[in-house]
Amino acid sequence: MGFLWVALGGAVGAMGRYAISLIPTKATFPFLTLVTNIIGAILIGFVVGVVSTGEDVSQNSILFWKTGICGGFTTFSTFSLEAYKLFEDKLYMQGGLYVALSVICCILGVLCGKKLALLLK
Repeated sequence: MGFLWVALGGAVGAMGRYAISLIPTKATFPFLTLVTNIIGAILIGFVVGVVSTGEDVSQNSILFWKTGICGGFTTFSTFSLEAYKLFEDKLYMQGGLYVALSVICCILGVLCGKKLALLLK
């Protein structure tokens, strides 16, 4: 049954990621992937925060949100490809900035999501 919850959440997460990718942009900097990863980091932090409060959360809910939605929504493989492409195109400053912002902002996003969950308890 767990696989079904992961699959359903993954479908929802993937559709959300796709919806964000449809936002028109003319920038060479991959802002939409960065924003997707930050939102995903905040969401997974929130889920982990809710679970850590001791609230009675079913394993199926955790699978749906954390493994399914967050796994389907975040785009680390796309991030890696885009970072590689920036470096390959000799856009070293943009590539370095993209990698640094992604890592720092997403770690902070997990922290913020977890704190938000604790705050809302």
